[in-house]
Amino acid sequence: MDQAIIWTLLDTLAKIAMGACLLGFGLWIARKKHTSPASPDAIAAKRKLKVYEEVSRQMGNVSHCFAKYSALVIESVRFGPRWPQARRAELDSINSELVQEFRRMADAEANLLLIGEKGLEKNLRLYGAQIAVFRKQVYVGRRDISNQEIADIKQDIYKLREQFYDVLSKKYDDNIRKSA
Repeated sequence: MDQAIIWTLLDTLAKIAMGACLLGFGLWIARKKHTSPASPDAIAAKRKLKVYEEVSRQMGNVSHCFAKYSALVIESVRFGPRWPQARRAELDSINSELVQEFRRMADAEANLLLIGEKGLEKNLRLYGAQIAVFRKQVYVGRRDISNQEIADIKQDIYKLREQFYDVLSKKYDDNIRKSA
C-alpha cells in the first residue's frame, strides 16, 4: 500500500472518531438538560417553597411599614399638640400604605390556606390582629398611654412575628429537603 493512501485512511479515521466524540458529548449534554420529570411530591414541595418565599416577602413589607407607622404614631403621642403638621401628613401616607400591606397580608393568608398551612396562617392572622390592637391603642392625640404600655404592645407584636418566622423557616427548610 502506498503511504499516501495510509495517511488518507488515518486522516479519515481521525475525523470519524472526532465526530463520534462530539456527537457523544452533545448527546450527553442534551440528556442532562432533559432529565426525567420530577415526582408530584417534588413539584408540590417546589410550589410550597414559592408560596413561602412570597409570604416571607409580603410579611417583610408589613413589618417595615409597621415600623415606620409605629415610630411616627409614638412620636405623635410623645409630642402631643406640638407635633408638626408635616409629620401628621407623613403618618397619614404611611397609614394608607399599611392598609395596603394588610390587604397583601390577607392574600398571603389565603395562599397559606391553599397549600394546607392552617397553623402558619393562624400565626400570621394573630400577628396581624396584634398590629390592629396597636393601632387601636396607640393613636394621634392619645395622652393617657405610657411609654411602657406602648413598648409592651410592640413587644407582643415582635414575639408573634418571631414565632411566625420560626415556623415559616422550619417549613421552608423541610420543603427544601423534599424538593431536592
